[in-house]
Amino acid sequence: IAVLGAGAFGTALAISLARAHRNVVLWGRDSAAVHDMRDSLENKVRLPRVALPKGLGVTSDLAQAAQAETILLAVPAQHLRGFVEANAALFEGKTLAVCSKGIDLETGTGPSALIARFCPTARIAILTGPSFAIDIAQGLPTALTLAVDGPAKPLQTELSTANIRLYSTADRRGAELGGAIKNVIAIACGAAMGAGLGESARAALMTRGFAEMTRFAVGQGADAATLAGLSGFGDLVLTCTSAKSRNYTAGLALGAGDPLPEGKTVEGVPTAHALVAVAEDAGCDMPISSAVSALVAGRCSVSDALEDLLSRPLKEE
Repeated sequence: IAVLGAGAFGTALAISLARAHRNVVLWGRDSAAVHDMRDSLENKVRLPRVALPKGLGVTSDLAQAAQAETILLAVPAQHLRGFVEANAALFEGKTLAVCSKGIDLETGTGPSALIARFCPTARIAILTGPSFAIDIAQGLPTALTLAVDGPAKPLQTELSTANIRLYSTADRRGAELGGAIKNVIAIACGAAMGAGLGESARAALMTRGFAEMTRFAVGQGADAATLAGLSGFGDLVLTCTSAKSRNYTAGLALGAGDPLPEGKTVEGVPTAHALVAVAEDAGCDMPISSAVSALVAGRCSVSDALEDLLSRPLKEE
């Protein structure tokens, strides 16, 4: 198994898989950082104070890592298209499990469509759900969704570990949309809390955000039941309520009138813009996502967004 992307989440997955005594390699693009990880047995920048198992291979040689038959793609969602396109020849015929969450800003498509476009012979899977890198790395119990066409059991077994329990589904579209849209709703919830609007407001945003997420995903061909599972509702709950969430903490900053944190990947920001564009073309009403898109672009304040949401026509739930 190869894990491509030595950020916090990719490193955590590699650690958990390597602890299961499998042949696992972690690839990072920064050769100096990779050298330091080999020497110190620690990813000091992305996942400090967690020891790398001695059996875990760490490399900056992509061709070497891509020799694995099963490859986990843990690169940021907005870099995925360019990464897969540039290295498509290495991935032909492989099983590619995408671990990043988001909608590509330029194309408005999710990871499955991007990979199918550039690697038509690859078997595509989506690995997603409520999980923080530090929890996985520390061996804490985590349940995730593995969405894959065809027989899922072999891959489900291969990627399960002592602390990662996988539930399978064939609904890749629902799994990837749940993981993407929950980041947008998490920014909204963080903004509400940062602005001092209270936990009742956050609960309302989570609930109506879940309705928004489901409405959009079903319109895109997903199964509503998928959105009610780990990759939708489960991930939404975690991301909207914990300070470990980058998207939630970005919302907290916006709500408090502070700038977005620098140097951190906040996938909900580009996803909000991509989501609104796709929803407009599809004629899907997405008021919370639209408010987040305007908020992160500086086109409105939290009070403006709140006023717009509260002045919407009354309707049945």
